[in-house]
Amino acid sequence: MTRTAVILLTLIALTACETTKGAGRDLQKAGQALSGAAQDVQNAL
Repeated sequence: MTRTAVILLTLIALTACETTKGAGRDLQKAGQALSGAAQDVQNAL
């Protein structure tokens, strides 16, 4: 029973890490898009 709980918790932790990594990538892409838009506005001025 304890072994099963440890394995389950480990799997949940690994899944959470992957989710966090994916969210980090999404935020990075959003930041790059925002930077690109700001650069376009600056170049237009």
